Amino acid sequence: MTIVLIATLLYLAAAGLLVHAVARDEGTATQAWLLPALAAVALHALEHVIGWRRSGGADLHFFAALSLVGLGMAGLTTAFGATGRMAALGVVVFPVAATSLLAYAGYGHVSGDALDWRLQLHAWCALLAYATLAVAALLALMLWLQERALRRREFRGWLRALPPLTELESLLFRTIAVGFVLLTATLLTGVLFVENLFAQHLVHKTVLSVLSWLAFGALLLGRWRYGWRGATAVRWTLAAMLLLVLAFFGSKFVLELLLKQV
Repeated sequence: MTIVLIATLLYLAAAGLLVHAVARDEGTATQAWLLPALAAVALHALEHVIGWRRSGGADLHFFAALSLVGLGMAGLTTAFGATGRMAALGVVVFPVAATSLLAYAGYGHVSGDALDWRLQLHAWCALLAYATLAVAALLALMLWLQERALRRREFRGWLRALPPLTELESLLFRTIAVGFVLLTATLLTGVLFVENLFAQHLVHKTVLSVLSWLAFGALLLGRWRYGWRGATAVRWTLAAMLLLVLAFFGSKFVLELLLKQV
């Protein structure tokens, strides 16, 4: 539990330093947040490694999976921020990662499953895809807020913490493209390696995941073919992400927490 508390405090410290930089109108040029963020991500990962060793396998149940997605989002945000791009994401992502870690520490740690390498590959592709596309959803929200503020001529400190509109939009689509590739790998490994979808109550999860994949694919095609951007890109991104959340965490919540089919 000590690791969890230290990681949580470090996450909150990194977020606080970013908020302070924005409040002082420094944008996110200062890198003071980077060290606590890196330490928090490392400790967050260590907590899962320790948990897996104790339980005898990879714990991928609801709160553990939620925490791993939070870890992935924090890792991506730290990587983006370290290169000078979108450190402002940490204001949202780091508290979310801290909350997911606390939930895992309090309610996770279910006995791990002894998965072979094929199912592990499927699971890790899924978790990376969800984390990447969740970051894309946050980027879409920031793009929407930035466009609205510019239209209203509301030039506040948080706006200066974001990159220019065209750069933010370009980063959004690059992130979606990476997430789309990972989601494609998730679906392919699921088809190849997951057997008997009906017995495992995975039909609705698969259908929603495919619908999300189609939505993200349509968005990328629309961007390439018709130059979709702005509000259109935001709507498609958020709708596709909602389908993905329902596919994974919605199904896990119902099966594991409501129906107790762990």
